[in-house]
Amino acid sequence: MKVRIRFSKDGCMKYIGHLDVMRYFQKALRRDGLPVSYTQGYHPHPVMSFASPLGIGVTSEGEYMDIGLDAEIPAEEIKERLQGCMSEDIAVLSAVILPEEQKTNIMAEVSAADYLIRYQEGCRPETADLAGCFERFLGQSAILVRHKTKTKEEEIDIRSKIYAASLTQDGILLRLSSGSSFHLKPETVMLAFHEFAGFPFRREMLSIRRLELYKDGSDGLLPLGAAGKENHE
Repeated sequence: MKVRIRFSKDGCMKYIGHLDVMRYFQKALRRDGLPVSYTQGYHPHPVMSFASPLGIGVTSEGEYMDIGLDAEIPAEEIKERLQGCMSEDIAVLSAVILPEEQKTNIMAEVSAADYLIRYQEGCRPETADLAGCFERFLGQSAILVRHKTKTKEEEIDIRSKIYAASLTQDGILLRLSSGSSFHLKPETVMLAFHEFAGFPFRREMLSIRRLELYKDGSDGLLPLGAAGKENHE
């Protein structure tokens, strides 16, 4: 059976890179004693995959991973057993048993992500019309940014990859293209906004939190955890 786990990442764990998070869960699964499936061959490793690597310094309440198990275990029991092995900065939020016929790799399913962006104390741009600036920024027919790859640097238009955006009392909410087809970082959007408005920009000005990851559904975007036999929040 395959189980989809949703977890959060906060506190000091936001400075831990993706490979170390993978190792962390591998050790947690060994401590917990869940009957994890292993690959075949000379160097077997746990059957587990993660949806989308999280940038260093970014917190999240919408991280997902799939785990293969060799025995049928209720989703709530899996959640509770895993949570018992977590540090205070990682929490297991839900467990979903995936349908047997679902063969898609979780990373290939990701198509969009939600982010909440706040300015650190004392870093908010000194303007009385931040909302108006943001509205005018989004009103552009094209938003051009410099995009670097290993072999070249080019100018690309990211406007169509910003699926939704709003400035609220809580901060700036962004729904952006994500996944293997086109991954748009929230930092890239905020840099483009600051350049458009003439504000200075440093990454350290921002607090970024990923809220959710989405996949394509028949009627639009669906959260990655919105499928399975059981879903316990």
